[in-house]
Order: sequence, then structure tokens, then C-alpha cells
Amino acid sequence: MKAVLFHQHGGPEVLEYTDFPTPEPKPGEALIRLRAAALNRMDVFVRNGWPGLRLELPHINGADGAGEIESRSPLSSPPTLGGTEGGLRAGGRVVINPNLGCGQCEFCQNGQDNMCLNWHLLGETIRGTYAEYVCVPVRQLYKLPDDFDFHKAAAAALVYQTAWHSMVKRGGVKAGETVAIVGAGGGVNSSSIQIAKYLGARVVVVGSNAEKLKQAESLGADVLIDRSKNEDWSKSIFIATNKRGVDAIVDNVGTTFPMSLRALRKGGRLLTVGNSGGPRFEIDNRYIFAKHLSIIGSTMSTLADFAEVMDLIVAGRLVPVIDSTFPLKEAAAAQERLWHGEQFGKITLDIS
Repeated sequence: MKAVLFHQHGGPEVLEYTDFPTPEPKPGEALIRLRAAALNRMDVFVRNGWPGLRLELPHINGADGAGEIESRSPLSSPPTLGGTEGGLRAGGRVVINPNLGCGQCEFCQNGQDNMCLNWHLLGETIRGTYAEYVCVPVRQLYKLPDDFDFHKAAAAALVYQTAWHSMVKRGGVKAGETVAIVGAGGGVNSSSIQIAKYLGARVVVVGSNAEKLKQAESLGADVLIDRSKNEDWSKSIFIATNKRGVDAIVDNVGTTFPMSLRALRKGGRLLTVGNSGGPRFEIDNRYIFAKHLSIIGSTMSTLADFAEVMDLIVAGRLVPVIDSTFPLKEAAAAQERLWHGEQFGKITLDIS
């Protein structure tokens, strides 16, 4: 098969478009003929490498993918999710849930597979979707309608389940609340705008420029704050909320936590699923205890959450935003666009 892989960590120049052995499905797995993959910042983090990261090299990037079932091995355990696995046959169109639980530990048995004791993320610790084929457990597959676009499905898989679990299951966002989102262009942020509006919340978006804010407005954002014109955007949020503050704020930057905490009302929640600005930073604890604030973290979602949000996507209630599409062999250029923050929404790879 053709794949984009790397033999050593480094910049985009380490990515190679080349031949690689097609994987074979183990018991309980399916071999997927991929038609589309989608990028995440995690791809670049993995390519660059970090202390302690141990990969089987060469490594293949990519968490998100959609395509057709080429073949599958017999199930080694009973179907999950109400027996949906039984309807997945060779030739069926599917999208992959890249959140890989072991299926055996106490968390997986309790339906909390995103907290698995032996958790993996496709494309992070095991080979991913920048390839013509990939093998995954059958329980990780969601059956797509025959007319649903592969690129939209791939663009949705990671970011929508992540935002849904954070905002709905962990953060408890509800109708009538005001939610601020730090950043406009990333996949999780554009998903968060749509989910907040679907839930009936008022949405404040803090964006880096007027163009991205205009696109955020097209997704339903009610209040737009351009941080390039006003660095103290927490003050702008207070003004926009009549000095009340927001009920919840989605902050996946990390280094912006100090302003996010200031922007919250008393009893507010800071929701986070990442730290694109860096993992280490200082916060003022007085904001947390004096304002009764909660910092709520999560990673990905459960299998049940994934099915729930994908049902909304295939029904058209939530619509993945695609920035651009590159051929698989141009994955390095696609990663550069992502890394420099030039996109709004998701970047996908076409695997013809």
C-alpha cells in the first residue's frame, strides 16, 4: 500500500510518501480501505517527537479516517453498542473512532473507554490513517449512510466527539448559558461553536483575526472578539456580558488560562481538552477559590458518545467544516498549513 511515514522525528522533511506492507486484521479487527483522512495538531507533535515517546518506526501519522471495510476477522468477543457491529460487512462505508480502549479493563467495562488503563490514540502511539489501509477493532467503526461524504466523516471523528464529551458530558452546557470559546479556526473550536448553538447557548468567540471571526459568525457565534486588536480579551468578555462573565469557557490553549479564569462568572467552568500553547504555565489560584470556579478536563469520548454525536452529524444537525483537501502524497504541505494556523476547520487528505 501507499503511505506517508517517517523513520525519525523532525520537521516536515522527514515525511515520506512510499510503499509499506498492508496490515492484516487480528481477531476482532477489520481492514479498512481508507478514502479520506483528516489532520490534527497531534500529528505534528508526534512527528516532532517529545521526551519519552516510544514508537515503532517507521510511524504513520493520522487519527481520523473514513472508507470501506475491505475484510474483517471473526469477532473474538460479543458485539458492543447494542450489536451494531453485526451490521458491518465487507464493502460497508465507515468512519473510524480513533479513541482506542482495550475493552477489558474496569473503565472499558464501565463504558468509560476514554479512561482505559491501556489507552491508545490511532496515529499517536500506533500507526494511523495517512495510508491506503489501516486495521482497527470492529467496535471502533461507525456505519455511514451510502451517500455520506468520506471527507466530512473523517473531519468529524476526533474533534466532534472531543467537543461533545467535554461540553455535554463533562461540562454540562445547557440552553440559556453563555459560552466563550478561545480560538476560532481549529477543528475542536469550530465544533464547539456548533455544539454550543445546538444546545441553545449564547456563544462568544475570541479569534485571532477578522476573517476567522467572520467564519465563526457564519457558524452561529453571537459575540466576536478580535484579540489582535485587544489583547485583554477577558475584559472584552465582561463588557459583552454586562460584567457578569460567562458560564463556561472552552480553552484548549493552556497559556490563556489566566484570562479565561478572569472571564468566568462566579461558579463558572473552564473546559479543556488540550494545551496547544504549551503544557506549563502559571495561574492565580485566588480566582479559582474566590469565584468558586471549576477546571474540567477530558480526553476524547466514550464509544457511546461517539455514536451519539455521529448520529447528529449524519442527520445534518452538526456540519463538519472543511478548510482544504490535499492529496495523500502532499501530507507535509497539509501539516505546514495546519501548524501555521492558516486553516479554519479541518484539513483532509484524499486517498484515491
